[in-house]
Amino acid sequence: MGVPLVDLLDRVLATGVVVSGDLVLAIADVPLVRISLHALLSSVNERVPAPWPDSGPL
Repeated sequence: MGVPLVDLLDRVLATGVVVSGDLVLAIADVPLVRISLHALLSSVNERVPAPWPDSGPL
């Protein structure tokens, strides 16, 4: 029995998840460009204070 997509998304956002990946462009087995991708997915909670003062990190 599968888990509905809404329940799965709710579980992921409640705990958070990190997505990582690497992309390598190569010609003739010679790597030319490497791109590393990292993303953090999490929900926002009003009860937890922000770790930075006032307007945020920007």
